[in-house]
Amino acid sequence: MDDKKTSSHAQDEHKILQYWQDHQCFEKSIDLRPEGDPYVFYDGPPFATGLPHYGHIVASVMKDVMPRYFTMKGKRVERIWGWDCHGLPIENIVQKKHDLKTSADIAAFGIREFNDACRADVLTYVDDWKKIIHRLGRWVDMEHAYHTMDLPFMESVWWALKQLWEKERLYEGRKPMQICPQCETVLSNAEVGQGYADVTDLTLTAKFKLTSGPYAGAFALAWTTTPWTLPGNVLLAINQSIAYSVIESEGEKFILAKDRVETVFFGHGKTYEVESIIPGSQLIGETYEPLFPVFANHKNAFRIVAGDFVTTEEGTGIVHIAPGFGEDDMNLGLVEKVDPIIHVRMNGTFVPELSDYLENEGYHVADVPMKAKGVYDKVDIEILRYLSHKGLIFSKEKVVHSYPHCWRCDTPLLNYATTSWFVKVADIREDLLRTNREIQWVPEHMKDGRFGHWLEGARDWAISRSRYWGTPLPIWKSEDGDVLCIGSLEELESLSGQTVTDLHKHIVDEIVIKKDGKEYHRIPEVLDCWFESGSMPYAQLHYPFENEEKFDAGFPAEFIAEGQDQTRGWFYTLHVLAHSLFGMPAFKHVVVNGIVLAEDGKKMSKRLQNYPDPSVVMEQYGADAVRYYLMSSQVVHAENLRFSEKEVDEVSKKFITIFRNILSFYSLYKDVDNRSLHMHRDGIYKDGELVKPRAEFAVLDRWILSRLFETLHAQTEAMDNYDLQEGARVLQAFVTDFSTWYLRRSRDRMKVAGEDRDEALVTMRFTMTTFSKMMAPFMPFLAELGYQMVHDDFSGEEDHLSVHLETWPDQGAVEQAVLEEMGEARAIVSRALDIREETGIPVKQALGSMTVTIPDGTLGEEYRAVICEEVNVKQMVVEPGDLGVQLDTTITPELRREGMARDLVRHVNQLRKESGLTIADRITLFIASGSEEVKMMFNEHQASLAEATLASSISFGIVSQDLEHRATFKTAEQELTIGF
Repeated sequence: MDDKKTSSHAQDEHKILQYWQDHQCFEKSIDLRPEGDPYVFYDGPPFATGLPHYGHIVASVMKDVMPRYFTMKGKRVERIWGWDCHGLPIENIVQKKHDLKTSADIAAFGIREFNDACRADVLTYVDDWKKIIHRLGRWVDMEHAYHTMDLPFMESVWWALKQLWEKERLYEGRKPMQICPQCETVLSNAEVGQGYADVTDLTLTAKFKLTSGPYAGAFALAWTTTPWTLPGNVLLAINQSIAYSVIESEGEKFILAKDRVETVFFGHGKTYEVESIIPGSQLIGETYEPLFPVFANHKNAFRIVAGDFVTTEEGTGIVHIAPGFGEDDMNLGLVEKVDPIIHVRMNGTFVPELSDYLENEGYHVADVPMKAKGVYDKVDIEILRYLSHKGLIFSKEKVVHSYPHCWRCDTPLLNYATTSWFVKVADIREDLLRTNREIQWVPEHMKDGRFGHWLEGARDWAISRSRYWGTPLPIWKSEDGDVLCIGSLEELESLSGQTVTDLHKHIVDEIVIKKDGKEYHRIPEVLDCWFESGSMPYAQLHYPFENEEKFDAGFPAEFIAEGQDQTRGWFYTLHVLAHSLFGMPAFKHVVVNGIVLAEDGKKMSKRLQNYPDPSVVMEQYGADAVRYYLMSSQVVHAENLRFSEKEVDEVSKKFITIFRNILSFYSLYKDVDNRSLHMHRDGIYKDGELVKPRAEFAVLDRWILSRLFETLHAQTEAMDNYDLQEGARVLQAFVTDFSTWYLRRSRDRMKVAGEDRDEALVTMRFTMTTFSKMMAPFMPFLAELGYQMVHDDFSGEEDHLSVHLETWPDQGAVEQAVLEEMGEARAIVSRALDIREETGIPVKQALGSMTVTIPDGTLGEEYRAVICEEVNVKQMVVEPGDLGVQLDTTITPELRREGMARDLVRHVNQLRKESGLTIADRITLFIASGSEEVKMMFNEHQASLAEATLASSISFGIVSQDLEHRATFKTAEQELTIGF
């Protein structure tokens, strides 16, 4: 650690981290709370296949703030880390590392070897994660983390799947789904929703030549944005309620919807004549030539059929139907009893039958990842070339539209009819919406907005993936289609007669079950890793095989938090599985954060280096500054945040430095703080007896206590409502008031021994202690520093071991009248200081009087005294009227000498501070001048000068008038002189 780049607060944070570790403060924060009063929160497991970024840090801080808060509220909050281990992220890394481009490459490499490589690399960055999370000050057990690849976790996932099977919520079916040709697997609806991007595609209006009926020889025009699907065409769909036109143009006849004629023809610069207008029903049943003759004998194909979904909003009013590549298409194919033509394989390449027509050996249908403007798929161009050669293209054009891409590898997806295993979801939409109403969402609009809308359109969940490194589906099939669903290790061992120590694919695929004269082999697919994430509430505990009581006591969770993208991911899968298995929501409260962007509004990118390294920022400003900056921002209300290092610096200066200055001030007087006095909410106590009720305190002390309790009430209400932004923001306003008003107005009180100083110090001690507890969830280091300053600087005493072992502060009374009157006094001071600035008279120069007008014409004497001291006027007149201030700016010789005295005190005390003197150090002060006015100043203010500078003796001497005025003070060790 380079101290030159490490702030003093960051250096203290390192010491505090060591202190917490030495005294096992985190462990004690759990052990000291009763087991029977748990507060459960779910920690969504991240992948360790990359370094943590600010998005992870936001989530981690949220997951630290609320557990710290509820621990202080008396709850037992166990915090176990988890690692997401399965799925495409690590598979993609291993494939790239070993140059495995296809599933055939993986098979040749070996499934066992591939999975072993995934296991070896999946935790590559665990140590880096541990360092960042530890440095952030987050308390979480990472040494006993669960892993989704561990057998206990996987067995609980199998149990969940078996429960769905027994509840008849699981089925195998064929549906059009989005697949990634690069990963060669299905994506769930939630995954598809994460990868949309605007692309420029080539669109075609193709000519289908009719072969029957009165219009044989005419061309039906059909428009498509996906030319690659045209070889799979089996039907043309029209809407029977739409009128269609028969058009003659350039020697050919065309049929299309009447309402689309002008756009289609005139828009492409073609002249035409309308020969006739016919109802759509007249075209039903007519046949046409297939675009690709290789499929000409396909049963029941190449007919015009009715489709209610056909509109005239775009295209031609005639839709090309390829049942293998779209939901409406597949449904219509089922109605018309036409099997799909699957002319594209799962890897995105065309089937060999098309090799004589398209010269695209090895091309992917979606060959160019993340297509941009002006970039088209090679296969679309091949389709265009072939159809153009055959004279079957009416027109072509570019279109910009939003298209789904794989959220892992950025490959454009294919809408592909394939077989998958599904969890039934569509039939419980209303139940999911009902249980969602039981959840508190922050921000509130997420409940019925982003999440609610997703639930309203929820479809059955495709959970099988044609991949390798994941939890295998525990489904064994016989040749006649009989199915066994296995729900535990014991069940598998009992049925197979084998001892099983690993449930991964390369192990269980070798297990054959023989039962009732049949052989059962496991199906090849693995589970969607989102199913594992959704299973973590019970799988992390290996429920129901152990920890049943613990799970039952903590389900649903009190709290979860993640980014807004998880409304379609983790939040959704948790919700679906909890309802399907237990009939209730998985969580009670959820905080949704937005995305942390680079300062220029772009996505943070390591390649672009457009954001500061989190580790460096934490060393420069402190982890507390990063934590508070994020938690007090809109990012914890699901809004995006442009990360600003400058604003982190502002937190460091305007909060951390200010509070540390308060601590430094208290340290000057700590030794004279009467520790026999203790403050509670209602007054000062000594030996258990009330010696001074709060009502008799100085008004400044009553004000700061009311501000403290006002802030405590607002913060507690915010935290109970999971409003982290408001819970953080109120702290900033208070620390500013504490320093710039209370502390500054109390400085002189601290210098004179007596009851007033005792009261001020015990008030300050109580306020610092209480406020440290209030800061603890958000700024754990600064809170510890403040708490320990009051309790003997990290002595390690059990009674005051850590602020994080304390309970949340008790609420005290807020004296609203005191707040209002002090607010009025501060407004008067502000106006008076503005007048001083406008007239160029510095505050150090005393003035004779001021006149104040306020609505009721009355102001208490204590408030008058505060105002006069702050504005530096001798007397004050208060009159009724609108709020206003007038200063008598006449400076008499007496007032000028008083200003000189005040200036001298400021210089001397600054020198005391620079010399490291404390309140216990007394000085000998000597003032020398040849000025008669300075001598008069000394005579008039000798006593107050000695008191204000803590001088045991003070004297004056005359020197030549041409020398500057100077003051010299001596201590046992040094003699210092200043000019003034």
